Amino acid sequence: MLFTYMNTIFLAMPGFTEMLPILLIALLIFGGKKIPELMKGLGSGIREFNDAKNNVKKEIQDSVNEKDAK
Repeated sequence: MLFTYMNTIFLAMPGFTEMLPILLIALLIFGGKKIPELMKGLGSGIREFNDAKNNVKKEIQDSVNEKDAK
């Protein structure tokens, strides 16, 4: 069952032949100078999302520990 599931995931992932046209179109649309700025913004957005996710997880764990202590 797990093997079948993993095969499905790998088949759904784009390969090099699919990624090359996507990257070329992105290069044409945004230009070479804008792509690093876009990646920097994407990275900071992902970092902020992970920080918020970790803060919520910590708050939940703290409240559970607080209830257990009472």
